[in-house]
Amino acid sequence: MTDLKTAPNTASVAAYLDAIGDDEKRAAARVLLRMMKRVTGDKPKMWGTSIVGFGTYHYRYATGREGDWMLTGFSARAKNLTVYVPAGFASLKPLLRKLGKHAVAKSCLYMKRLADVDLVVLEQIVTRGVAQARKMNKAVKVKAGAGAKAGAGAGAKAGAKAGAGAKAGAGAGAKAGAGAKAG
Repeated sequence: MTDLKTAPNTASVAAYLDAIGDDEKRAAARVLLRMMKRVTGDKPKMWGTSIVGFGTYHYRYATGREGDWMLTGFSARAKNLTVYVPAGFASLKPLLRKLGKHAVAKSCLYMKRLADVDLVVLEQIVTRGVAQARKMNKAVKVKAGAGAKAGAGAGAKAGAKAGAGAKAGAGAGAKAGAGAKAG
């Protein structure tokens, strides 16, 4: 398995936040930090050099490639604030319509400013995205466990189904891989 470019590390989240040059973006990043800590119950961790991630879930592609990725996270980029929703946005479209000014691509939600969006709706999006990722994580573990008990042939089928399930589950596996390469 190829190592992901974007992986959790021991870099300081506080140092990352303090280094954000734009005062408004730094304040927005602190709002996102508090929101995601509340939603996930997890401590923030740096992923790569510029993503603050929370929690992890396990994904598996139909090809058998697998790995761990953050449940959610954010980055204060030069052009925008990026919120990562690895489970994707397929089931979140009604909430996205209520959010305010934003753009989405794969598993990324882009906002120029937090003032442009409804923070209550944003928290609902993050909460549902985290719940979906946790549900997919359980599905991968259950299917992997069932395959191990049933034997090698059944295990291969379970792995393929888990990978397909991850893709069908709003594209988590594909999204995680794409997000990892982009970091």
